[in-house]
Amino acid sequence: MSLHSESGPPPGDAGGAPPPADEPTRIPLKIEDWLTVAIMAALALITFANVLVRYFTNSSFAWTEEFSVFLMILLTLVAGSAAVARDRHIRIEYFAENGSLARRKRLARFGAAMVALLFALIAVLSARMVWDDWRFEETSPGIGVPQWWYSIWLPIVSLGIALRAVGLCIRRGRTSS
Repeated sequence: MSLHSESGPPPGDAGGAPPPADEPTRIPLKIEDWLTVAIMAALALITFANVLVRYFTNSSFAWTEEFSVFLMILLTLVAGSAAVARDRHIRIEYFAENGSLARRKRLARFGAAMVALLFALIAVLSARMVWDDWRFEETSPGIGVPQWWYSIWLPIVSLGIALRAVGLCIRRGRTSS
């Protein structure tokens, strides 16, 4: 029995059943979904453009690798936010799904609280890193743009993940079945 109602396909079934519906949240989960789509589209476009340029000119855009790495990191963080909000983050099912309902509820809240604490800490520490990047005028190694253009997103998205985890903790506190 699961604390949250997931009704995916039975083991061995290759699909056919629709994915479980998302729980209602105050901030729509479509934000992460659309950011994921936009980031993936940008990655595909710059990679395709670089392939075309390399094929026709035997050279490549210098900025594509640096920007692609940044977008992949941002994509990972945005997807992490969606996973936390949907309660699909990594856990050890043996501990998370066994025991009484009260125990599962406590573990779910504890897990969400720890995720919130971790990402709040990452947000604070990475904000200090952004400040240093700006203050010391650090530039990116590939194309020489200010490093804070890339690093500013870590505290912002980390704070978003922390807030999503707080929301999950509150929702798990209300779960009655």
